[in-house]
Amino acid sequence: MKKDIQIPKVKDVYIAIVKEFNDTHKTEDWNVYIINDKNVDLEMVIIVTKGYNATKITSTFRKRIDILPRKSYAKIEMIQEGLFALNNEFKVSFFVENKMYDKTYLFKQHTIHLNALVPIPLMEKKGILST
Repeated sequence: MKKDIQIPKVKDVYIAIVKEFNDTHKTEDWNVYIINDKNVDLEMVIIVTKGYNATKITSTFRKRIDILPRKSYAKIEMIQEGLFALNNEFKVSFFVENKMYDKTYLFKQHTIHLNALVPIPLMEKKGILST
């Protein structure tokens, strides 16, 4: 039954929003990353994102990463500053040793800004971290 399904707790996997220089366009962009700080690879990573508030909702964005190696990170998407007025949700599912893990990361509206920057694990950059 449903109560018998156990999904293990996610640890050492983060979503970070980082402001960084874009060499191609010569602009400062905000980019979203998934960080695997585990000592094992993540397999079949599925990320589903959306932004919302009481009156607005963005379209849903999906991304798949076949393997995210241990102690690494991958860029998910660029995020426009106009979306910071919304709640930004990232649902992440992945497998480790044939076990499925699932977690929802949430950046609440108006929490993404320069004054909230902290060091980001593995990246040697500053950004906003959701754990």
